[in-house]
Amino acid sequence: MATTTVASDLATLTRHSLAGLRMLLVLTLVTGLAYPLAMTAVGQLAFPWQASGSLVRSDGAPTASRSDAVGSALVAQGFTSPEYFHPRPSAAGDGYDTLASGGSNLGPLNPDLVATIEERKAAVADLEGVDPADVPADAVTASASGLDPHISPEYAAIQVARVAEARGLSVADVEQAVAEHTAGRDLGVLGDPRVNVLELNLALDDAN
Repeated sequence: MATTTVASDLATLTRHSLAGLRMLLVLTLVTGLAYPLAMTAVGQLAFPWQASGSLVRSDGAPTASRSDAVGSALVAQGFTSPEYFHPRPSAAGDGYDTLASGGSNLGPLNPDLVATIEERKAAVADLEGVDPADVPADAVTASASGLDPHISPEYAAIQVARVAEARGLSVADVEQAVAEHTAGRDLGVLGDPRVNVLELNLALDDAN
């Protein structure tokens, strides 16, 4: 009797285990292979530029080819030359490192962060020839990702004179370029107005 019970239990266990294994294989194929491939195909067909990383060429035109790209409209770059608009500071790795995206993780009262912000504010004010009180917050603080491609219109505005002088352009021309690359709030209410630094700098390069 006991032997029959053990054999029956083993048969039941084997049957359940095989059913579980079959379910695991099916779900692995569906959720781990078929679904990602289907979403990739839909993305490439419906939104090829976005699905390829929102890449842009040196003339600012969208491209899906990595070989033609100079950057992504979604990822900040560390522009430092005087003829370029500068992005927000970055805490991603050594700065603007896509493999180490992240913020400083320091609280607003952290003494190290407070000291760093004061240093950045003084440096930006000196570079742009403005009063430290006129330096906007995004000029001295990193975003949560460290890769925010946008700056505020206020930060762009204090950089106009420097960029215009370095490029030999009129302030009005540079202000017009900023206006053309300033996006408003999404749906009119979400987020804040913003300027894409890479696209603006490429437009200025193309204009020169």
